[in-house]
Amino acid sequence: MALFHLHVTQVKRSAGQSVVTSAAYRAGEKLYSEYYGEVSDYTHKGGVVCTDILLPPQAPNQYQDRATLWNAVEKAERGKKAQLAYSFDIALQNEFSLEENIALARQFVSEQLVGRGMIADFAIHQPDKEDGGIPNPHFHVLCPIRPIEPDGKWGCKQRRRYRLDEDGNRIMGEDGKPLFDAVPTTDWGSPETLEHWREAWAAMVNAKFEEKGLTCRIDHRSYERQGLDLLPTVHEGVAVRQMEAKGIPTDKGDLNRWIKKANNILRDIRKKIAGLTDWIKAIKEELSKPQAPTLAAKRRGNQGGISSTQNLLLLLLLLRAKT
Repeated sequence: MALFHLHVTQVKRSAGQSVVTSAAYRAGEKLYSEYYGEVSDYTHKGGVVCTDILLPPQAPNQYQDRATLWNAVEKAERGKKAQLAYSFDIALQNEFSLEENIALARQFVSEQLVGRGMIADFAIHQPDKEDGGIPNPHFHVLCPIRPIEPDGKWGCKQRRRYRLDEDGNRIMGEDGKPLFDAVPTTDWGSPETLEHWREAWAAMVNAKFEEKGLTCRIDHRSYERQGLDLLPTVHEGVAVRQMEAKGIPTDKGDLNRWIKKANNILRDIRKKIAGLTDWIKAIKEELSKPQAPTLAAKRRGNQGGISSTQNLLLLLLLLRAKT
């Protein structure tokens, strides 16, 4: 089934997350975190089809090694609540071959992420077996939030933009220090960039559908923006999916199962309404046709009676309306 799913979150220490552990899980590898002094071993996880790390030109070649890359990210971030990486979950398509899906994922990562100067560690997974997971093959991408400078060193996430008065002078605060706003040094975290990525992915997939002569399409817009009166599911995350896979019900899992059932009911109701609407339209067209006068109408001198055919159609219409 054609499916659009592109979700972006952040890996951050404030949520108790380790980016080394996140990378190990997605790649199905065993990695050691120098920051926490812990080993994360997911070599027996299964379901990982292939992995790769793509670098922009300015990134050091040693970051092709997964442990080196993510330990460098952990080292560069000193804060206890540091935001470490962007995490992408993107659904591939069951209508494409494995080779086609891999090529499509690599093209998206190369053009849309690495092309913006981002380091991208991606892994392609088989469909999630547990209820509530992504039912299509999919890929995960981890990208450091901190940018790489032209000299290969880690840059700044934010810069100061001082507030100026009408004459262009810095506005001073009560403490005598100039006021400023912290602004991102990249546009990677902006809503506009996320919208661009979602639209670009949908366009790439739909172009592939068209190339293969398939009529199915995906749409990056929400149900509301598409004008569809359907309920959106909630994002579950890795922890919830793991619990569901072990047979442990979760609130999010239960909610998504209810939402999917409700949407199926809504779709069924709409189909029945559409069929009834078409039927009524056909009846009206039939009633509007000129009818041959009946014997009773002739005896009344053609004074406006309706035909037996019209009577029958009206009766059918009333019976259909009651069912």
